[in-house]
Amino acid sequence: MTIQTHTLSNGFQIVTEAMPGLKSTSIGIWVQAGGRHERVEQNGIAHFLEHMAFKGTKTRTALQIAETIEDVGGYINAYTSREMTAYYARVLEDDVALGLDVIADILLNPVFDPAEIEVERGVILQEIGQTNDTPDDIVFDWLQEAAYPNQALGRTILGPTERVSAFSREDLNGFVGEHYGPNQMILAAAGGLDHDAIVKQAEALFGHLSPIERPTNLIQPAAFGGGERREIKQLEQVHFALALEGPNYRDPAIYTAQIYASAMGGGMSSRLFQEVREKQGLCYTVFAQAGAYEDTGLTTIYAGTSASQIDQLANITIDELKRAADDMTASEVARARAQMKAGLLMGLESPSNRAERLARLLSIWGRIPTLEETIANIDAVTTGDVKAYAGQVAGSAGTALAVYGPAESAPSLEALRARLAA
Repeated sequence: MTIQTHTLSNGFQIVTEAMPGLKSTSIGIWVQAGGRHERVEQNGIAHFLEHMAFKGTKTRTALQIAETIEDVGGYINAYTSREMTAYYARVLEDDVALGLDVIADILLNPVFDPAEIEVERGVILQEIGQTNDTPDDIVFDWLQEAAYPNQALGRTILGPTERVSAFSREDLNGFVGEHYGPNQMILAAAGGLDHDAIVKQAEALFGHLSPIERPTNLIQPAAFGGGERREIKQLEQVHFALALEGPNYRDPAIYTAQIYASAMGGGMSSRLFQEVREKQGLCYTVFAQAGAYEDTGLTTIYAGTSASQIDQLANITIDELKRAADDMTASEVARARAQMKAGLLMGLESPSNRAERLARLLSIWGRIPTLEETIANIDAVTTGDVKAYAGQVAGSAGTALAVYGPAESAPSLEALRARLAA
């Protein structure tokens, strides 16, 4: 498999990976503009813009956008994260040029028809309502807000109802003008493809654009604050989410954090699964995961349990975090490393996963680290590293808590911090 990169004179980046034997291709454009790039009055507009991209261009109606891709058996979609917005398609090898043409069209030529804005506003408001009615979704938004209070990184991606209800065509065009420059875009493709053909087409489609220099004050540095969000509601379960401050994605410690999270709650053999679910029977779902941003990171632990057992579950979770600093074993670390490597390698069998990985790595590093380099970084993490990291988590890491449901008896963040530090 061959990774090739190219940068147009205006800063537009292209990265492709040919996967011999595949008859399909995943191709997309990742724009380095997401929820954290919004000002407070813009909260939710990056996601609104993603929706509007599919609602018609100067040459295609919304239906024609969908039909153009689906007529050749492909699919097209998009998503918004806190640091990126992605527009991507999966098509057969012979239809790569068509897929790229449609993606370029929705990015470069949206009409933002006022009638369509109103229709999509209703769709997004329904999406917000659905999220608010899904406890194990909304609790993570509240946890993010508790971890990064009064910051762009702590605000919900969907935005509050009152903001979404007020966005106008001018607001959408303004966000595009601030953030959708060619030097904030990465075209990534993986599968059956011709790199030179993609570069030539990208030059024709995007080469005329002028770079956009974003004012530095548009991107607010993140600072983990920590805090508690408790919402009482008569649900069947208490949804418990705990965040521990972690490294950013350029910090070498990110590999240790990911292995630690896997050992604590990454699978059926993990400590939290075994203790909280298998031995104590306190929950159906429990997991831990490590995530990272440009300047900060989080290890997140989630579980759902009954109102009568939330105190026990929360305290056992804290005790397991403390215990890991003392008795994390070499076999647990080896298992977590193996899970991490296997997950990476299995994921790379998908061209969609490969394309997304290419875009993300190029955004972070300005290059594509080799797979061997990544695996070496995972293998370099020792049991001592993980125990030391666990000690740091127990002793000094920032913490945030969100609980939702019949949570009157759930311990406070202050009580959990005291138990963690004891």
